[in-house]
Amino acid sequence: MSQLSLRIPEQLADALRARAASRGQSVNAYATAVLGAAVDPDLAGDEAERLRERLARAGLLEESVPRRGRPDAAAVRRARELAGSGTALSELVGEGRR
Repeated sequence: MSQLSLRIPEQLADALRARAASRGQSVNAYATAVLGAAVDPDLAGDEAERLRERLARAGLLEESVPRRGRPDAAAVRRARELAGSGTALSELVGEGRR
């Protein structure tokens, strides 16, 4: 068994930890399964399709979250009303220069 250290963005590390936890797996077990699925040469198709197929075969393919619809008209109207009610940025910048 080999040990490998990776430098990855913190956001990716957080997402990896969260996904592993949601599946009841250690980060190591989940990352090993994902990486193994990503390098399996047995599947055909273009690169993205092959990766999705490998992840699905390994039981790691997650369904995408459907996009949310547009907010209701009342929420949009309220946001527009509040949008211009704060302190102007130019005033805040001017205060910081004194």
